[in-house]
Amino acid sequence: MNEEDSAHLKNMARDMQSIKSMLAEVITYMKDAESEVSEKMRRFIMYAHDVHDMQYMYESRGIPVPPHVMREIERCDDRYRHLLEDIDNFEKIRTEMSKRSGNRWDWSRQLAKPKETTS
Repeated sequence: MNEEDSAHLKNMARDMQSIKSMLAEVITYMKDAESEVSEKMRRFIMYAHDVHDMQYMYESRGIPVPPHVMREIERCDDRYRHLLEDIDNFEKIRTEMSKRSGNRWDWSRQLAKPKETTS
């Protein structure tokens, strides 16, 4: 292997290390961003918001909202509640929030009640 090939390999190794470092940083940011709200949930909320905007678009023009738009809004409402129920860390987040002072809302009332055992 000549010096030129060796230099190219060193440059490639340096570039790959740089890319690996930057990718690790991006993944860290993504995991931090998803620590409370998953990308799936965020995208669904954006979609539901867009459907709601469609409803408002019709209403603002004085046009009746088409039934297919209303059905999709109803579906989004139910699905949003399902997604909230399915969040694994939601109880943990609510527990942490209830322990902090200065909350406007009482999060402790929304915590899951312990299951009663029958004797």
